Amino acid sequence: MTNKSTARLRADNAFAALRPYAEPPTIVNELIAVLAPHPKGLRRWSVMRAIRDIRNKDSRAMSLKFEIEVERAFRGACSNCAEGNNNPDAPFFRPEGKAGEVWALHPRHNPANVSESAPESPPENVSESVPESIHE
Repeated sequence: MTNKSTARLRADNAFAALRPYAEPPTIVNELIAVLAPHPKGLRRWSVMRAIRDIRNKDSRAMSLKFEIEVERAFRGACSNCAEGNNNPDAPFFRPEGKAGEVWALHPRHNPANVSESAPESPPENVSESVPESIHE
């Protein structure tokens, strides 16, 4: 490489580092996004199809081991899967009494439940929140 092309390559790399890129969501985040609207859970194949659809819509690549990676991520963060992960804080679980393989998100990890926080308390001194022009 010549000095000119090396300098150009360094400049291009420096510029590329400055551009803000959104990180692709992790598989666990994708699972949360897919399972959150379904409190009773979804069958495994429905979860896989939904994640595929999201990735296709976002023009994101899928590895040849896509299903294995998703399954590994779910089971690694599942509170009652066969691997012995008995972590009560795990975001996912398999609902008991459901036929087939159903995956679900614990309600305490559902973003819809978290966003419904308690309303803000009113100010302690109401006169502080009222403009001074009204007091006159």
